[in-house]
Amino acid sequence: MADLDEQLVRAAQHGDVDALTMLVADSHPTVRRFARTLCATPEDAEDAAQEALIILYRKIGMLRATSALTSWMFRIIRNECLRRARSVLREHPVVPDPAPSAEDEALRQLEAQAVAAAIARLPPDQRSVLVLRDVQGYSGPMVAKALGLTVPAMKSRLHRARATVRETLGVPT
Repeated sequence: MADLDEQLVRAAQHGDVDALTMLVADSHPTVRRFARTLCATPEDAEDAAQEALIILYRKIGMLRATSALTSWMFRIIRNECLRRARSVLREHPVVPDPAPSAEDEALRQLEAQAVAAAIARLPPDQRSVLVLRDVQGYSGPMVAKALGLTVPAMKSRLHRARATVRETLGVPT
């Protein structure tokens, strides 16, 4: 199957319109699914997917490695979703809330303390994954590498840690 896909990409790169049409048609469901996970609205997702397929159609010749088609398409979709989100933010800037009242600030501090206490009660292996990923904002692969784990093992620990914190805080799932 992979050899057939590579042949299709090569043919499309060399101007075979039928191969390019087949490649776009084959890619469309995956592209739409990925766009729906990244974009803020279904409309933006559909527009991003269409834009990605148009770019594929126009620029297939620029693709260096035929095996990189999927990652190239996902990068196009990601960039298009980000572009659309930035556009919305420029058109409708987020107005910061006025200064919180003393009561709001006290409630926020109590919530922060409760979350910190729930995290502190986690087993060390789960706590380290949760802190690196959710508190410090490192990517999943970076966290996995830093802790000497596989990405699936890191994801499993992160899932358990989040579930435990939610349960401790009484947050419904």
